[in-house]
Amino acid sequence: MLGLLKGRLIPVRVVLLTATLSLALIGIATIYAVGQPAQADSADQQPADKSVQRPADESGELADLWKKQVAFAGLGIGALILVNLVNCRRLGEAGYWIYAAVLLLLVVLLISRFVVNLPFAPETKGAYRWIKISVAGFDLPSIQPSEICKPAYIIALAWYLRYRSNYRKFGALIGPFILTLLPMTLILLEPDLGTVLLMMPVFLAMLFVAGAKVKHLALILLIALLVSPLLWYKMQPYQRLRISSVLLQSEWLRQKAEQYPPLGRLLVGGSFSSKKWKENWGYHLIRSKYAIASGGTTGYGFRHGPFVKYNFLPERHNDFVFSIIAHQWGFVGCLAVLLLYVVLLVCGLEIAGATTDPFGRLLAAGIVMMFAIQVIVNVAMTLGLTPITGITLPFISYGGSSLAFSMLCVGLLNNIGRWRPFSVAPRR
Repeated sequence: MLGLLKGRLIPVRVVLLTATLSLALIGIATIYAVGQPAQADSADQQPADKSVQRPADESGELADLWKKQVAFAGLGIGALILVNLVNCRRLGEAGYWIYAAVLLLLVVLLISRFVVNLPFAPETKGAYRWIKISVAGFDLPSIQPSEICKPAYIIALAWYLRYRSNYRKFGALIGPFILTLLPMTLILLEPDLGTVLLMMPVFLAMLFVAGAKVKHLALILLIALLVSPLLWYKMQPYQRLRISSVLLQSEWLRQKAEQYPPLGRLLVGGSFSSKKWKENWGYHLIRSKYAIASGGTTGYGFRHGPFVKYNFLPERHNDFVFSIIAHQWGFVGCLAVLLLYVVLLVCGLEIAGATTDPFGRLLAAGIVMMFAIQVIVNVAMTLGLTPITGITLPFISYGGSSLAFSMLCVGLLNNIGRWRPFSVAPRR
């Protein structure tokens, strides 16, 4: 693949945009299937659990989400085009201002949580993550500042790291560390643990690409490991549960947690019950694995299958959309989706390697790492390999902010490839 791209048999930016649009279409189709499941037939087994023997969208809330996702995709394409109207270095010059504006939005959310309840920043599912705006009684799509923060942070950090003096000495890493710590702290207080966990790998990857010394990066990792036990005790019980639930998939550990109350308190922050874990704390995880396993090799087919027809898995249009893809299309469908992500990441790396501009190279590397971590964590989450963190699957999960700003990031990659010509010699 790299040979084809380097030889320019296929323009890398065309492949990048094709993979992006293909993933977005898969997302729209999957959300449509969840909201508009086919009528039950012989291929759909009736669920044994009587509590879920009802239509997956009894209230009709999911029926029209695919239409909104189409609108979000259109908004994302607009953002992709808009970000290509200027040279990416101009965006870098404005990077600190963009970064500051996003921090201000994050502060507004915290004001609504801790100071005074603002009507346009309400609590949603126990968190303050969205800003809702109405114009003349018409509700505009909600804005999630933590999603805006991802490209804003990467632009600001790439602009800072473009100078060698900003990362070669350990003391010089204080600047980029502060740039990272400020949004991480504000987002953690919303709370949004998933985005916080995403930012640290991006930070380390960009430092590595910039040329920071490996021993300095290793020291940062060591400090993070030493601090992690303190963070564990500062976590809310539900945040501990998200992490410990990965371990509690082991029946042996669940039995030990019931037999020894101190172990249960350590794992979940209170008394532990296997029954409660299966019915509450581990519910999403168990059902997600069932959905993936039941898909087999080729799956039930589009809009078919009990996990599409019945109300087995909450958030199947969002955080657990990969489980529904596996349920409908099986291993083959999952492989096709993951291959599209590989294509997207390879294109991003090719663009990063081809540009001679330090800012462009760092920006591309940060975006590629962001997408890679999101895909790995989300897919691993549905398989029970990592904690349920709320990280969405790029371009596929339902959500306006996630889709629009993911496409904006692809637009930035396209911008870098368009304004900085490839360094390889053209074919004769």
